[in-house]
Amino acid sequence: MDQPNQSYSRGSQDKTLLAMTIGQAFDRTVAQFPEGEALVVRHQQRRYTWRQLANAVDLHARAFLALGMQAGDRLGIWAPNCTEWCISQIASAKLGVILVNINPAYRSSELDYVLKQSGCSWLVCAGSFKSSDYHALLQELKPDLRGIISLDPSPPEGFMPWSQLAVLGAGVPPEQLHARQASLHFDQPVNIQYTSGTTGFPKGATLSHHNILNNGYMVGESLGLTAQDRLVIPVPLYHCFGMVMGNLGCITHGTTMIYPNDGFDPLLTLTAVAEERATGLYGVPTMFIAMLDHPRRGELDLATLRTGIMAGATCPIEVMRRVISELHMGEVQIAYGMTETSPVSLQTGANDDVERRVTTVGRTQPQLENKIIDADGNTVARGEIGELCTRGYSVMLGYWNNPDGTREAIDEAGWMHTGDLATMDEHGYVCIAGRNKDMIIRGGENVYPRELEEFFFTHPAVADVQVIGIPDERYGEEIVAWVKFHPGHVANELELQTWCKGRIAHFKTPRHFKFVDEFPMTVTGKIQKFRMREISIEELRNDR
Repeated sequence: MDQPNQSYSRGSQDKTLLAMTIGQAFDRTVAQFPEGEALVVRHQQRRYTWRQLANAVDLHARAFLALGMQAGDRLGIWAPNCTEWCISQIASAKLGVILVNINPAYRSSELDYVLKQSGCSWLVCAGSFKSSDYHALLQELKPDLRGIISLDPSPPEGFMPWSQLAVLGAGVPPEQLHARQASLHFDQPVNIQYTSGTTGFPKGATLSHHNILNNGYMVGESLGLTAQDRLVIPVPLYHCFGMVMGNLGCITHGTTMIYPNDGFDPLLTLTAVAEERATGLYGVPTMFIAMLDHPRRGELDLATLRTGIMAGATCPIEVMRRVISELHMGEVQIAYGMTETSPVSLQTGANDDVERRVTTVGRTQPQLENKIIDADGNTVARGEIGELCTRGYSVMLGYWNNPDGTREAIDEAGWMHTGDLATMDEHGYVCIAGRNKDMIIRGGENVYPRELEEFFFTHPAVADVQVIGIPDERYGEEIVAWVKFHPGHVANELELQTWCKGRIAHFKTPRHFKFVDEFPMTVTGKIQKFRMREISIEELRNDR
């Protein structure tokens, strides 16, 4: 349904949207495939059939009821990929409890902001992950919560062990869960994910059952997922990539979910593919590069793979070719979207040629609309550059407790303004030309300069700072901070990087610093980030 002369496209109407809650969709799959394998969590050595997973989900949902969780309450989850993440996602959805995804790399200031802004009443947390001691951070922070459920088998005093939930759940009759589930409808909020969207402090994109269940379903439909498929999910569950395209894509098709590890490890991911006879694999380009280049890849039989998704950053053509030939992923697809659109709004197809799979982000997904507009809001002609906008079932309910931010992002006609510059060709394929805002995507992680700039302003030596992204072969983009010091103050690169440790997530720490007395500016005093980017690229090239 394309307008041949205008950059407007409506996706296929052939596929019907699911008019149900996540809990109803899960129960339907359990009834269809009770003995099919639902979840494999290799690092925890756990396996569940759909019936077994349903028993675990319902028991823990009843435990949440015993703790007094009401529909609309917010439950934070701060943990890497694990069994309990999946159980919490489905159990909270069955109760109408809104799951608040918290990045496992967050440190104290970021965690404090998200817990307060969302109004979380409960938190599920890991004991630790990588260099973060979650218990110590929480004991220091003392957040205003009704309780904290720890995944550590022996947490410190003041934390409830996850194992206690089974006892609590056993004391709640199943009828109470059924009654709560029956009271819900699919347009209610079920998930909050924090993203700056464009600029400033993180905003909580509030997503409904209808938003994310259908997006996971449509992504799975494009991949041709069935109950015979087995999907390896090494991407983080706190992102839409993991919990929507991964978990919900599988749940709506009876496909096996396979978590190879708590965080990404190329060899463990490849081993999971080989040993589990996986048919699908997800990842951002940096993950695929790491797997392709792993010295032990040749030892593993990956021939069962057929499909998957590469998203989160643009894919170099040579990487796509190697994924198809060396990983046997002949039907691999590219997906584009943003958290605020649940996330996918454009996707390539299994039959698209390699050129289209690397030079475009595909065509409009079923039941959605996309258009490209100029600065005045007019739809541009095919081939012309403008801002990409999306409308349809996938557009978020809004930013949590932020009506001004919501109004800035979603116009009166319901279009989500992505902030991305794009073109649309005569066949409806969209190319992303860049971001008209300054968001940096480093290794699939969104980094927002304004948030980092605000953080650096708290350093006693820093008078002013500007953060930019520059191209990087390994991560897609790398972070550069231009810093002006207060008179009489100074710090070096190592000092500033060390200062970041423990205060912000590791992936947000700038790799490069440039110390200046002034920033490039226009005559009117506007900072020229594009000029800073050019200078940084040139200087770093000369330093090599």
